[in-house]
Amino acid sequence: MRSLLFHRIVKPKVPTNLHSYATASKQTEPSTFSIFNRNTKRLQKDRSASDVESSRQVDYIKDEIAYRIVDRLLDIKRKFEVVVDLGSGCGHVVKHIDGDLIGNISQRSHDITEKMLNRDKDVKYDVEVERMILDEESLPFEENTLEAVLSNLSLHWVNDLPGAMIQIRRSLKPDGVFLASMFGGDTLFELRTSLQLAELEREGGISPRVSPMTDVRDVGSLLSRAGFTLTTVDVDDLVVNYPTMFELIQDLRAMGESNAVITRRPFLKRDTLLAAASIYKELYGKPDETIPATFQIGWKPDSSQPKPKERGSAKSSLKEILEEKDRDQ
Repeated sequence: MRSLLFHRIVKPKVPTNLHSYATASKQTEPSTFSIFNRNTKRLQKDRSASDVESSRQVDYIKDEIAYRIVDRLLDIKRKFEVVVDLGSGCGHVVKHIDGDLIGNISQRSHDITEKMLNRDKDVKYDVEVERMILDEESLPFEENTLEAVLSNLSLHWVNDLPGAMIQIRRSLKPDGVFLASMFGGDTLFELRTSLQLAELEREGGISPRVSPMTDVRDVGSLLSRAGFTLTTVDVDDLVVNYPTMFELIQDLRAMGESNAVITRRPFLKRDTLLAAASIYKELYGKPDETIPATFQIGWKPDSSQPKPKERGSAKSSLKEILEEKDRDQ
């Protein structure tokens, strides 16, 4: 498990309301109902992309993880002609793509928001980019048509994650690759704990202000149920330091990563918010007066082919092979 440290220092501002983004519970079964309001998420991303300068200032997390995705893609020793980038946003992955690796990258966003997709449309990349608006919960790709599918920090907002994985697997060609990252269950546990304690103290209860995330330990079983083979799941912890809790909240809003749970309460009382900031600093504050925020990144690199042989299908044992090798020597 690796830990990378960032520092973000800006002038504190106390917001009057809060759309917090954090994590709470597991989601291990296919969703039979909607947890997230997808329209709310579109509006949040539209708002994020509308302020281009502020939006670019908070690209640091998605850019860093996009770089790691491309680095892992380089471990696959072949050249891809077409790569689909699901939930691409403004293009965090494509800026790290080398033309020697991929002939054409097709960038297609689940946001269903043209503002986010075209925020950096005038930027020149090493590869050709095709931008399309679509929803990850209803993919239009035909079966066996894609060589590789990438997804950078977007699948955690999908209501039916197993269903999305099944659609991705069907769209891949034999020996196709699916490589994705998503926020895991321990993301922003510091913010979640502080808000819960403050609201319990000041208002006598806890409201659904946090977004449930899939526990990283459950991702492997979800991939297997979706039909993927030779799956690998890894975890990184990305720790970012902020002056106070308010800068963290501002950045989450600017990223378009605010809470989008259907039953969320849109407002938080000012005294509860101030109490949460004090609790955050008391529980997690560092000697340099900053507070840490942990982003747990779950990795899901997969290949749909080849499939492992069935147990017991071998025609000779390892012992016989080694004995024959000894005789030859």
